[in-house]
Amino acid sequence: MTAVVATQQRPATKEAQPYAAPVKNRHTLLKLGIILAVWVVGWALVNGQDTLARPVNDLTGFQEWLNQVRDNVQVAATNNWFFHGVIGNVVDGVNNLFLRLQQLFSSPAPPRPVPQVGWLGVVAILGWVAYAVASWRTAVLVVVSVLLFGVLGYWQDSVDLLIITAMAVGLCIVIGLPIGIAMARRSWVSALVTPLLDLAQTMPSFAYLIPFALIFSIGPACALMVTMVYAMPPLIRITEYGIRSISPTTVEAAGSLGVTRRQLLRKVQLPMARRSIVVGINQCTLAALSMATIAAFVNGPGLGQANVQALENLDIGTAAVTGLGIVVIAIMLDRTTTAASERSDKQNRGSGQSVKGRRATLAAFGFIVLITVWLSRTYLQLARFPDRFSIGNDLGRWIGDGTNTVVNQIDGFTTGIKNVVSYGFLNPLQSLLAETPWWLMALVLIAISFVLGGWRPAVITVVCEGVLLAVGLWNDAMVTLTMTLVATVLVMIIAVVLGVWMGRSRRADAVARPFLDAFQTLPPFVYLVPALALFSTTRFTAIVAAVLYGVTIATKLVADGIRGVPPTTVEAAESTGSTHWQTISKVQLPMSKAALVLATNQGLLYVLSMVVIGGLVGGGSLGYLVVSGFSQASLFGKGLAAGIAITALGVMLDRTAKYTAARYGQR
Repeated sequence: MTAVVATQQRPATKEAQPYAAPVKNRHTLLKLGIILAVWVVGWALVNGQDTLARPVNDLTGFQEWLNQVRDNVQVAATNNWFFHGVIGNVVDGVNNLFLRLQQLFSSPAPPRPVPQVGWLGVVAILGWVAYAVASWRTAVLVVVSVLLFGVLGYWQDSVDLLIITAMAVGLCIVIGLPIGIAMARRSWVSALVTPLLDLAQTMPSFAYLIPFALIFSIGPACALMVTMVYAMPPLIRITEYGIRSISPTTVEAAGSLGVTRRQLLRKVQLPMARRSIVVGINQCTLAALSMATIAAFVNGPGLGQANVQALENLDIGTAAVTGLGIVVIAIMLDRTTTAASERSDKQNRGSGQSVKGRRATLAAFGFIVLITVWLSRTYLQLARFPDRFSIGNDLGRWIGDGTNTVVNQIDGFTTGIKNVVSYGFLNPLQSLLAETPWWLMALVLIAISFVLGGWRPAVITVVCEGVLLAVGLWNDAMVTLTMTLVATVLVMIIAVVLGVWMGRSRRADAVARPFLDAFQTLPPFVYLVPALALFSTTRFTAIVAAVLYGVTIATKLVADGIRGVPPTTVEAAESTGSTHWQTISKVQLPMSKAALVLATNQGLLYVLSMVVIGGLVGGGSLGYLVVSGFSQASLFGKGLAAGIAITALGVMLDRTAKYTAARYGQR
C-alpha cells in the first residue's frame, strides 16, 4: 500500500454516504466492553484450544492443491494454447523489449562491451525530457539525480529500475486513461469498475506477487505486469474525478454549440482535466516505483534486488546505500511529475514561457543531446560510468560501521522500548487473539464489526473469516492482525500529537509538511533499513517499519481535520476560559472525529501493507509465508494461500473501518 490510496480519498463527509447514514450514539463503548469481557473470560477458560496453528512445513489439502495447480500451469506452459501461445508470447515479447532497452541504456549490447547509449547520453536524454515536460530547474534536479546513480555505485541497477517503471507507467497510461474516461462518461462503467479498483487498492502489495508469478513466471515480464496492475487504479480514479469535476454549465455550453461527444472530450473535457490527469500520472508513477522495487521477489530487475539481498544478509550499509538510490529515484520522479502538473496549470492560465521560445530552446538542447549521445557511443570513458567516482562501497562501509557504533551506544534504550511494547502490549494482545479458539475469535470479530459498522461489515467479516479458514492460515492471520493493531495504535498516538501541533500552528505545519510529503513518496523497502538497523530481525522491527510508513498519511489527515475546525468555534471556547488542553480535547478533537476515523482507516491499511513486507526482517506470520513461497518450491501453495489470506484480512479491516466512519465519523 502506498501513498496512492490516501491521495484519492474524498472528505469523510462525502465518502461516508455510500455506506450508511450516521446514527445516534447507541452505547457503543458499553457494547464493546461487554464483547471484550466475554472474550477475555472465554479466553481464560479455553485458551490454547482449537487455535488452528500449524508448523510452517505442514500443508493443508488446499495448499497442496495450489502446489498441484502450479505444477499443472508449468506443464501447460510448454503445450497449452493459452499459457504457451498467448501468455508465453506476451512474456517473451516483454522480456525481449526489456532486454533491448537494457542494451540500449544500461547493459552491454554485444558485440559492444557497453550499452548503445553510454552514461553521458542517458544523463543528457533524461535531462532534456525533464525540461520538455517541466522546467529547467527540474532538468537540473534530474541530471544531478541520474549522476548519483553512478556515484552510489549502482548505475545499471538504477537505470534498470527506471526502465521497468517507465514501461509500467506507459502501459498504465495507454490502458488506464481510456478506462478513467469511460467511467467519467458512463455511470454503468464506473459502477462496474469501482469495486475492482477498491479491491486492488485494499490488497497489500505482497499479495500481488505469487499469483502473477504463477501466470507469468518470474522475470521482467512478471515484474512489469504486477507493477502495472498495482499502479493503474490511482490513474483511473483521478482521471475519472478530473473529468467529472468539470462544471456542468461548461459542458452544457459546449453541447449547445453542437459539438459531438468526441469533440467535447477532445476540446473541452481533456484540456480542462489535464492538471488532474497529470496528478494521476504522478501517483501512478510513485506506485509503479514502489511495486517495481518489491517485484525483486519475482526477479524484477533493478535496485530492489540489491536492496532485498542486503536486507536478507543483514548488511545495513549496503541496504542503506541501495535504499538511498531508491529514494533518489523517488524524489526525481515525484518532483518531475509534480512540476509537469504545475506547468500544465500555467498553460491552462496562458502564462509561462511562449510556445515558440520553448520550442527553440528544446531544439537547441536537443542538438546538444544528440552530440552527447554520439560521444557516449564513441568514447569508452563516456559510455561506462568511471569507477573512480563511485563511492557506494566506501559509503556502505562507513554507514555500517557508524550504525554499529550508534546501536551499541543506545542498545539499552532500544531494547527497553522493544521490551515495553512487546511485553506490555504486543505479547498479551497476541496471546488474546492467537490463543483464543478460532470459533470464539471469529464470533468476537463479527460482533465488533456489527457494533461498529452494522450488518454489512459483519457479513463481509463472515466471508473474510471463511476465506481465512478455507486457506488454512487462521492462526497466522491472527498474529498478523496483532502486529497490525499494535502498529496502528502507535501510529495514531504519534499522528494525533503531531497533527494537533500542525493543525494549531501554521509555522509548525510549514516545517513538518515538506518532510511528510517527502516521506510519503518513499517506497516501503526504504523504511525497513532504519528499523532493521535499530532492532535487528524481530517482529518488533516490522512494527517499527509499519509505524514509520503509516504515520505520514495519518498525521496529515489529523492536521487537516484540526485545521478544519472553524476558528470562531475555537475563539468562543477560549473566550470562556478554556485552556489549550481543554480546547484541544473538548472542541478540536471531537469536531475532527471524521478526520480521525479516516486517518485510522488509512493508517491501518498502510500498516497492514508494511507489516506483511516486514516478514522479510523477522515479522513472521503471513509475510514470512509469502517470502517462503518464493524461496522453497514445496511451500509455493502455502505462500499463495498467505497472499489470499492477506487480501481477506485487508478487505475485512478496510470495510469495517469505512462503515464505522460512515456511522460515527460525522457526529
